[in-house]
Parts: sequence; C-alpha cells; structure tokens
Amino acid sequence: MSQTEMAKLLGCSQQTYSRYESHTTEMPLELLIRLAEYYDTSTDYLLGITTQKEHYPK
Repeated sequence: MSQTEMAKLLGCSQQTYSRYESHTTEMPLELLIRLAEYYDTSTDYLLGITTQKEHYPK
C-alpha cells in the first residue's frame, strides 16, 4: 500500500504519514489502534513489543 493510500485510510496527509514512518512525528494512539484494526493485529505487534501477530484474548 502506498503512503498516499495509507494516509487516506488513517485520515491524514501523505506528508504526515511519511513523518510517522520516518519516526520524526509520533503517531497518535487512535491512529495506531486504527492501523492495528486494519491489519487485524495488536498494537503491541505493530510497536515491536511482541512477535505474536494474533490479538490478545479479551
């Protein structure tokens, strides 16, 4: 997926999303959650805290 497509999905500009990818700007928590939902995984997996891709049981 391109940065432009991902930015549209998250509701931000391509420039802002580029800053998230390059770690020059922190992604707001609500966008991180939206990204985890899109990829059907946990925020911990996206942050590199765990290698378990599956959601944690509720």
